[in-house]
Amino acid sequence: MVATFVSTSSTPTPNVTTESRQTQLRVGRLTKAHGLKGAIKVELYTDEPEKRFVPGAIFSVQVPEESPWHGKNIELIELRWYNSHPVAFFKDVPDRTAAESLIKAILWVDHDSSVLPDDPEAWYDHQLTGLKVVRDGVEVGTISRVDHFPAQDLLVVKTATGDVMVPFVKAIVPEVDIEKGIVTLTPPGGLFEELPDEDDDAAEAPAEA
Repeated sequence: MVATFVSTSSTPTPNVTTESRQTQLRVGRLTKAHGLKGAIKVELYTDEPEKRFVPGAIFSVQVPEESPWHGKNIELIELRWYNSHPVAFFKDVPDRTAAESLIKAILWVDHDSSVLPDDPEAWYDHQLTGLKVVRDGVEVGTISRVDHFPAQDLLVVKTATGDVMVPFVKAIVPEVDIEKGIVTLTPPGGLFEELPDEDDDAAEAPAEA
């Protein structure tokens, strides 16, 4: 987890239904073949790998249409850790050649959207996407997505002048109110507007008598 505020990665697919309340969460990306026995390094997009990556877990695979894996699911055999890096073994991926055909694939899992994280200060991406962003009582935009990086998560805020990436940390995002649909920001100067250069300030200052 990063600071106080963290979102378990979850980008919803468009086919969410009210009846089933099912969506899909993006939980990982396959990055590099590891060894000769079909193992693949995984970039995790979840704070709960011990729950998501268990033997028998089924993942939908997002790959280009020309990929032999397009439209298919894969089943996890085991997730191991090598030098603090997660490495996955999947059913029907017996060797390095098969593993390399899955590189850059994004892994998705089914999720009941009515289930909330156990941590009251953690949210799934789909809970945050679309929320209004307020600064000093004024709406400045809406959250279009959440980006996940090793150092921290970023809220991507869509404003009238373009996207602004906001570090998802307590000092800058002091409050998230899911019920009201509002995220309150206290960003540093320059994050949402350009600050004048020091040379410009000097030029505008009145000359001394």
